[in-house]
Amino acid sequence: MALAHTLGFPRIGADRELKKALEAYWKGDIDQAALRQTGRELRACHWQLQAQAGIELLPVGDFAWYDQMLAHSAAFGVVPSRFAGALGADGRPTLDTLFAMARGAGACCGGAAGETRHALELTKWFDTNYHYLVPEFSADQRFVLSWEQLFEEVDEAIALGHKVKPVLIGPLTYLWLGKAKGAAFDKLDLLERLLPVYGEILSRLARQGVEWVQIDEPILGLDLPQDWKNAFERAYHILQYSPLKKLLATYFASLDDNLGLAAGLPVDGLHVDLVRAPEQLPAVLDRLPSYKVLSLGVVNGRNVWRCDLEAALEQLQQARARFGANLWVASSCSLLHSPVDVRREDRLDAELKSWLAFAVQKCEEIAVLAQALNTPDAPQVRQALAQSQAVQASRERSPRIHKPAVQARLAAVLPADCQRSSTFATRSEVQRAQLRLPAFPTTTIGSFPQTASIRLARQAYKAGKLSANDYTDAMHVEIRHAIQVQERLGLDVLVHGEAERNDMVEYFAEQLDGYLITRFGWVQSYGSRCVKPAVIYGDISRERAMTVDWITYAQRQTGKWVKGMLTGPVTLLMWSFAREDLPREVQARQLALAVRDEVQDLERAGIRIIQIDEAAFREGLPLRRAQWPAYLEWAVQAFRLCASGVADATQIHTHMCYSEFNDVIEAIAAMDADVITIETSRSDMELLQAFEAFEYPNDIGPGVYDIHSPRVPDTEQMLRLLTLAAARIPVERLWVNPDCGLKTRAWPETEAALVNMVAAARQARQRLA
Repeated sequence: MALAHTLGFPRIGADRELKKALEAYWKGDIDQAALRQTGRELRACHWQLQAQAGIELLPVGDFAWYDQMLAHSAAFGVVPSRFAGALGADGRPTLDTLFAMARGAGACCGGAAGETRHALELTKWFDTNYHYLVPEFSADQRFVLSWEQLFEEVDEAIALGHKVKPVLIGPLTYLWLGKAKGAAFDKLDLLERLLPVYGEILSRLARQGVEWVQIDEPILGLDLPQDWKNAFERAYHILQYSPLKKLLATYFASLDDNLGLAAGLPVDGLHVDLVRAPEQLPAVLDRLPSYKVLSLGVVNGRNVWRCDLEAALEQLQQARARFGANLWVASSCSLLHSPVDVRREDRLDAELKSWLAFAVQKCEEIAVLAQALNTPDAPQVRQALAQSQAVQASRERSPRIHKPAVQARLAAVLPADCQRSSTFATRSEVQRAQLRLPAFPTTTIGSFPQTASIRLARQAYKAGKLSANDYTDAMHVEIRHAIQVQERLGLDVLVHGEAERNDMVEYFAEQLDGYLITRFGWVQSYGSRCVKPAVIYGDISRERAMTVDWITYAQRQTGKWVKGMLTGPVTLLMWSFAREDLPREVQARQLALAVRDEVQDLERAGIRIIQIDEAAFREGLPLRRAQWPAYLEWAVQAFRLCASGVADATQIHTHMCYSEFNDVIEAIAAMDADVITIETSRSDMELLQAFEAFEYPNDIGPGVYDIHSPRVPDTEQMLRLLTLAAARIPVERLWVNPDCGLKTRAWPETEAALVNMVAAARQARQRLA
């Protein structure tokens, strides 16, 4: 019998209950007992939702208080020495230890009052918009089973009557994604020390009555060095002697040259992602022994469109002919990347809503596909397949999707439309003469704190309780406040603060034709931070200016320069739920034309500095390097298309966060932005090595403090980072700014940090300029 299972479920809650409880705990509004109770209730609810949908083997261990990688670090005792003061009395990590590692906070997370510790580095989970906390390893690293969360949750689920499948991040993926700190050493040298802890975990799970464990090794979708491939064989030959049946889970890419390795490992089953890489199915069927379980991820865990059940069933039937009862049906990856339940969307257009499936509906699709293999003539199976066919036909023929005018405009784009009229050297002279900024000019990335008053005004406006004029007046008050604060602090290039924006993608999506906005489509980005990606359902066009009135209002409040703030086409695409019926390249170019219109309107309105954020530029890279050139070509061209229709005197900025730049630095240079601002503080300016080695030609603003942590760094810390930057980048091309936008921070810590940042810039002018 085919079995239905998932690789993981959203942990944040349909109403973001975990987010709210975490933030209440950090503020001291609830105690740890209340926080833990929220976690228990969410886990029970999510197991029940999956079971009711027909999932037969439930994931356990996919829940995390902040991040699953962080939970693994706690489990293995991987706690950097700077957090020793946050450990429990027994020397083991506590919940507050996790929060200290994640947030870098002091007394609120187990440290002494006034104590400061920078948080673990935060970076993207493969090519998703989920962020994980990077483990830090030392040459003398010891691994000790130190965190009981997984075992407690297994007991919870079994007590509720569920059949469970614990989820572990595999040892090779865990080491690969970590970072070596201190004296140079090979992370693979740690493998033999780490494996006994995995063995201990598996033995304890077996004693709890577990039969199957899911071990995630997504790095098998990467181009791995030979020594790492060899390490897989070594590790799993050791782990094969541990109890439990092991399902090796891969996702986000094809196994390609790693297929033989994965198929030959001494595990009991293999999961592959057929959504991202359907072309690998014939090779998988040929190489994987039929006595093993084959789990096929045919329901997309990363998008919101309903599955084409007939197409998925055709793939499954191919596998069924060879694997019989050893075939499992699954989501392509964890449903962590999906919203929870589309049934709650009570304001969506009925036709558009009928095209969507969130995590609960994806579980139902998985269960139906398994049932279609087991009892193909069941009435509910026939009904589900007929309904799926109707949905696919509805989307295919809908006139709301295909717009001839948009397609014709895109077809008319010329190479000259993607080219600034002069080189950066020429433009920079014109801009310096016009802008007359000091050395080490200071600015911020764009957003300022989204206060309770801002959120209440937005909610009242959307609910029809506040008129458009009153809402505009309320936002003008916030903009004036942001401008006044920046002038008082002495910043050189100001921003309007983005008070009117709920999200850097959703704000624009609400004003672009071809997008739909959900009410409850929340997904976790990191920790308590949730985003609500908009959904691209049709061809994109801009009907009217989106930001000009707000930016020009801000510019009238000050004699200093105010940046226009836009989100770039690649980020609009990557941080949305994109169409599946149109190549990403075409969607990006449609978005680029819409942004280009906005850029030109800002310039005509007198705005001379325009920032086009491309935070997701590197995130879009395929996991296989052979596919990089094609992506980088269209991503660069999309940015240039939106940014190139302005005069030399207009200075174009872009911002990128949490990206490893070394391997794409030439593509970033090819974007030809006049100024790029980047995240560097958590990595201690390590990211600037790419700009030094390549001799990046344009201006750079390396972030000098981490906005994802509530701690306020002092001036000397920021000056030290600026000094490191000046050793790599000519000082005349350096800007000073935070790592990212400040919307998630509060005003007191924001002002305190910016005071120190401005002071650091002034000292840098004296010491380094």
